[in-house]
Amino acid sequence: MTRPNSSKKTEMPKTDTSEKGLESLIVKFLVTSASYAQGEPTDYDRAHAVDLAKLLSFLGATQSKVVEQLTFSEDGPKRLQFLARLQGEIAKRGVIDVLRKGIEHGAAHIDLFYGTPSPGNAKAVERFSQNIFSVTRQLRYSKDETQLALDLGVFINGLPIATFELKNQLTKQTVEDAVQQYKRDRDPRELLFQFGRCVVHFAVDDQEVRFCTALKGKDSWFLPFNKGWNDGAGNPPSPDGLKTDYLWREILTRPRLTDILENYAQVVEEKDPRTGKKKYDQIFPRYHQLGVVRKLLADTKARGAGQRYLIEHSAGSGKSNSIAWLAHQLVGLEQGSKEIFGSVIVVTDRRILDKQIRNTIKNFAQVGSIVGHAEHSGDLRKFITDGKKIIITTVQKFPFILEEIGNEHRGRTFAIIIDEAHSSQGGRAAAQMNIALSAKGGEAEEETFEDTVNRIMESRKMLPNASY
Repeated sequence: MTRPNSSKKTEMPKTDTSEKGLESLIVKFLVTSASYAQGEPTDYDRAHAVDLAKLLSFLGATQSKVVEQLTFSEDGPKRLQFLARLQGEIAKRGVIDVLRKGIEHGAAHIDLFYGTPSPGNAKAVERFSQNIFSVTRQLRYSKDETQLALDLGVFINGLPIATFELKNQLTKQTVEDAVQQYKRDRDPRELLFQFGRCVVHFAVDDQEVRFCTALKGKDSWFLPFNKGWNDGAGNPPSPDGLKTDYLWREILTRPRLTDILENYAQVVEEKDPRTGKKKYDQIFPRYHQLGVVRKLLADTKARGAGQRYLIEHSAGSGKSNSIAWLAHQLVGLEQGSKEIFGSVIVVTDRRILDKQIRNTIKNFAQVGSIVGHAEHSGDLRKFITDGKKIIITTVQKFPFILEEIGNEHRGRTFAIIIDEAHSSQGGRAAAQMNIALSAKGGEAEEETFEDTVNRIMESRKMLPNASY
């Protein structure tokens, strides 16, 4: 048996984590492993904030008759009319909606993206493969002659999806420097940075990722997009090199990025109840939100109805959106071409969540009527009987729900999402603690609705035709 020469050390290949090295690393992975095309900075049309070469290439390959009919394959007034129309629709609806629904131009409908193909649909598979995902280095975005450039830009069919500022801690530049660069040096009046023009802006170093969906100068709000590590912030070590490589290895792949655009990213409208003034926010999921929804969907798809899950979210972590995204996607979940749940019931005591879920679902569903708000037991019974896909109701109705689905609707399946069913600040646990701390003692408060939910859960009388 021969032993390896222990005096000879095997040298690990070094990862170039300089700014340019990180740029090269990301581009190399996307182009060689994720089927991206490499864009040219000169193809970027700064007047319309699109990669013109990729946009025309996609339209020529997928909708050549429309291109011929509208005669915008060649430079000239017709092309400018089309680009002006596209720009106007993005300004009005945002790039996410334009990708999902396309645009009308003259008498023609123009598709700008082909979504995830349904199983067994060969035509849809072929169409999805025709999407051009591309990445461009040193993207010169400014209309003036300063030639200001971003480190990277990601496009789908020529439309901007993500921008990146990359830093490196070895050169004493961190993710915070990237954030400050966006706040200080990236003028939100530039077309690419205007609201809804681009889906997300990433600040990245070799340790952390942050993102922003609406650049507003020094008021830009960046959220962490980290995995978390040892029950805290940050990212775990990566076997492949950089702690942040999950961003391009997991998130930016064609199927995963498509999933985000179809089921998570959106522009939501909020109305001030006092002034009636409308406000718009662009939403992009945080890493943990993607994680929890995708894990629940995968487990449900594998195991079917009848399971129980506990999801822990800390305050301010976007729980309302996580619930809305989960409810929306549970509706269409299938196992062996058969839907797993007839209805999804969201149980909450928060009116704000009720409104948020309805607004979120409305952005994804073709028909807003799939969501029903059951304020009274009669509404709830009618919605369940009618097979309403998503039913939002209050925690007070929880015992009634179990009674209905256990008797009248035993043959159907349900997903029941209970919001904050075990808050440590309220209910019997807090009451008992207050009695113990009181000098004179006292009587226990009567059971709260939350306690009722917990008692039913603890008694394990959970019906097998529902997941909770």
